[in-house]
Amino acid sequence: MKTLIVEDDFTSSLLLQGILNRYGPSHTVLNGHEAVRTAIDSGEPSDLICMDIMMPGMDGHEAPQQIRALEEAKAIIAIKRAKIVMTTALGDSKNILASFKGQCDAYLTKPVDKAKLLDELRKLKLIE
Repeated sequence: MKTLIVEDDFTSSLLLQGILNRYGPSHTVLNGHEAVRTAIDSGEPSDLICMDIMMPGMDGHEAPQQIRALEEAKAIIAIKRAKIVMTTALGDSKNILASFKGQCDAYLTKPVDKAKLLDELRKLKLIE
């Protein structure tokens, strides 16, 4: 599983890397602009994108929408597209609804609980 971590907080990034490195390579970017460039154009699309909402520049609501548009433009079928898991401190219904409207696949609040993250990855069929 190739993972893209979109996180501007160093500690949160390290926590996610520590959990996910066991399942395959991970790469970290600091904002939504870098996420959009990296998620699709890297030659090998990411299987999983862990995305924070509050970031400088393009935030975690706009970036998934652009990633989905790029996947569609490149004719990537739904089953092959990246799974986007929001990993954010924002747990209010407005942000949760906006995230799913932006086509994320799961939503976890920080601090990210390892067991909950792994459970979501199993539901998304990224790990066994």
